[in-house]
Amino acid sequence: MSSAAVHARPERLLGWMASLADPTRLRLLRLLERNELQVQELCDVLQLPQSSVSRHLKVLADEGWVGSRAQATTRLYRMAETDAGARRLWHLAKEQTNGWATAAQDNLRLARRLADRQPAAQAFFAGAAGQWDRLRSEMYGDAFTVAALLALLPPGWTVADLGCGTGHAAVALAPFVGRVIGVDQSAAMLKAARKRAGDLQNVDWRQGSLEALPLEDGSVDAALLLLALTYVAEPRAALCEAARILRPGGRLVAVDLLRHDREAFRRQMGQESLGFEPSGLETLAREAGLGSVTARSLPPEPKAKGPALLLLSALKEERKTT
Repeated sequence: MSSAAVHARPERLLGWMASLADPTRLRLLRLLERNELQVQELCDVLQLPQSSVSRHLKVLADEGWVGSRAQATTRLYRMAETDAGARRLWHLAKEQTNGWATAAQDNLRLARRLADRQPAAQAFFAGAAGQWDRLRSEMYGDAFTVAALLALLPPGWTVADLGCGTGHAAVALAPFVGRVIGVDQSAAMLKAARKRAGDLQNVDWRQGSLEALPLEDGSVDAALLLLALTYVAEPRAALCEAARILRPGGRLVAVDLLRHDREAFRRQMGQESLGFEPSGLETLAREAGLGSVTARSLPPEPKAKGPALLLLSALKEERKTT
């Protein structure tokens, strides 16, 4: 081996290390290792402007990490074949970021984006059947689907909307169940909720904290916690209270933030925590005395700018008699 080649080795290593020493470029390589993606798709997944994504792609391309090819009027990017030294460095970087909350969020948005590619192909091959969703939405709208699903609820149920905010969910539920109780700590939120509810007679608004609910034991058939647990310092206490107010056989449904590492977002939204891992939230629910507990991540919606969400479902099990 020539002396020039030996001398080049440290320079190449330093270049590889410098190009990997940025969280955005690590996220890009994790996405592009197994997928060929357009810049716009990468912008959507990373939730970054095109100028930032393009700048980082150029750095990675200059160091040989990323290649691209033309497709119609755009370009598709994918991780390039690298030499053995670069591959070893990348495997180490990937291993060290396997538990990264940001990468998990990226994977969820990527899965949703890849799924969005399917309808166009299905419409092409399915002919008229592929036009049905568009026609149905144009002719009849979309609200009737939600109304039909809500109508499946038992009409005599009492439902507690815990952390009800401005009453969006409570008001939507009211026509389909016997009674809705909305609880929130904020007087301003409850004022807006009362205004939203208008003349609805079966909605009751109460001020109180999620850790000390102003409801009787076993007084509701179902309880909702929608984007509420990240706002309490002790989510386990809030889940214990939700379990307390449920009748035996009653159901708890919670939607909240999947664990992320966007500290600036947490501060901006005034939240106490950075969200939950599904298994961690399941554990908290079981510790609160709930059974049949399941939690799963939800596909991010295309226009959503915040972290991905997760859904928890649990039951207050019937007491066993001996």
